[in-house]
Amino acid sequence: MENKITIGTLENFDLPELGILGIQARIDTGAKTSSLHVDNLSRFTNGGKPWVKYDIHPNIHSVDEIIHCQSPIKDIRKVKSSNGDSEERYLIRTLVKVGDAEWPIEITLTNRQDMSNLMLFGREGMGDRVLIDPSSTFLLES
Repeated sequence: MENKITIGTLENFDLPELGILGIQARIDTGAKTSSLHVDNLSRFTNGGKPWVKYDIHPNIHSVDEIIHCQSPIKDIRKVKSSNGDSEERYLIRTLVKVGDAEWPIEITLTNRQDMSNLMLFGREGMGDRVLIDPSSTFLLES
């Protein structure tokens, strides 16, 4: 239990390689993989390798703010959502900054417009690095 970060059920994280600071994420131990809401998702080739480009609105309350991103595709995964539907999603790998620590995680890109949070932080992304206090939110806020 030493050196683990305690987080609540909602936290603000940074995805520094994508230029995203303070994105609100819902912590979900029932989800294997983390997911991120994106718009204008399209695949392209860069140097003979498959990449994906997409837009992110990091502030759920301001659709005017847009970050244009590009990432190499690590995989395509079939994911079953909480409503029981399955879909194929592009999987990318990027750094997540949680409090003062950062590490690489895998994130699937999808349309989460009907969800209340733009990012879902799944158990693979947590690894053995975090503890969750289910009675709290935003424990990392200063």
